[in-house]
Amino acid sequence: MADTSKLEQRIESLQTRLEQLKVRQARAEARKRALLSRRARKDDTRRKILAGAIVLAKVEAGEFDPKRFRQWLDEALTRADDRALFELPPRT
Repeated sequence: MADTSKLEQRIESLQTRLEQLKVRQARAEARKRALLSRRARKDDTRRKILAGAIVLAKVEAGEFDPKRFRQWLDEALTRADDRALFELPPRT
């Protein structure tokens, strides 16, 4: 009887430890996913900044039609603060 009780306690102890390790593993995986997501957003933002800088440089150098560029901006930008950055009139 005493051996059975000790064995049951040991099993319960190991099950508790297993659950704790599963929780730690789930947290580690969640941190990894969050890190990858942040990295993807940073990369996306950097691509947009670089592409925008190239287009702006081409417009300023006269290699791209400024009127066409402003037309794109006028069509695409809807928020008042975004439009103000490019000195576009607010939308009505």
